[in-house]
Amino acid sequence: MSTEARIGVVGATGAVGSVTLKLLAERGYRNVRAFASSRSAGARLGELVVEEATPEALSAGDLDVCLFSVGTATSRELVPHAVRGGALCIDKSAAFRLADDVPLVVPEVNGARAVEHDGIVANPNCCTIPLTCVLKPLPDAVGLRRIRVATYQAASGAGAQWMAEVAATPPAEADLVMDWSFDGEEFDEEAKLRAETRKILELPDLPVSATCVRVPVLVGHSESVWIETEEPLAPELARELLAAAPSVRLEDFPTPGAAAGGDEVLVGRIRRDRAADGGLALFVVCDNLRKGAALNAIQIAELLLERQPAVA
Repeated sequence: MSTEARIGVVGATGAVGSVTLKLLAERGYRNVRAFASSRSAGARLGELVVEEATPEALSAGDLDVCLFSVGTATSRELVPHAVRGGALCIDKSAAFRLADDVPLVVPEVNGARAVEHDGIVANPNCCTIPLTCVLKPLPDAVGLRRIRVATYQAASGAGAQWMAEVAATPPAEADLVMDWSFDGEEFDEEAKLRAETRKILELPDLPVSATCVRVPVLVGHSESVWIETEEPLAPELARELLAAAPSVRLEDFPTPGAAAGGDEVLVGRIRRDRAADGGLALFVVCDNLRKGAALNAIQIAELLLERQPAVA
């Protein structure tokens, strides 16, 4: 993506938005504007003055790319206006992820799908991104039969306010929190992880069972993953495949602390699953604010604008 691209960060004052601004600055982008709700309009973020994210501002035709880090309802309201203004919109909410006509993209996994956009590309859930990075090498090699995953998601996934609450809570009083919608059987976070993984891997019938909890960790989502393959996969071969996978780094014992501030998906504890013939168990950790959200969106925009330097 040309560093001269005109970029709008919508939701710039939130946890993901602030990381998005930081990453854009690190990558040399200077033509950046910050947008947020009316409550934050006029505030300063470094040298940037926050503008109110209104339909009129986003449809004015003076943005090439809009990176949205807002809630689902707000994205549904504002993204179409930015598209009408000619911007390429990368949306991090659940608003468009499962729409048939919107690509859901992890560049290292299914980047070719991004070019099929009609102005909108969806950024996956912050646990789906690292999971699919790790699963991607396996279908062609040995096939996937079944996936089970338990996530231990950091406070930052719930936003800056919950991060502050966790930081202020004594460790002895910290507890697990499930802040997602519950339908009587599963949380919507669990349903998202299953549906998004299937869409990205293009395996619509892949059995995926997920259990999600939020834990008192500030940054870094962890996932315990149990994989059953169509053909036997020795842990040694799994390590070789994963060592060669883009944006994946092998670690003996991945931890949120090791992942925080980094741009790679850490994977380790790769071993036989003693409860399933031919199955594997492994542990995955990722900085949920960077590769799990902001960085992935920026990589999508860069992938597209490298192929089409100017957005009409």
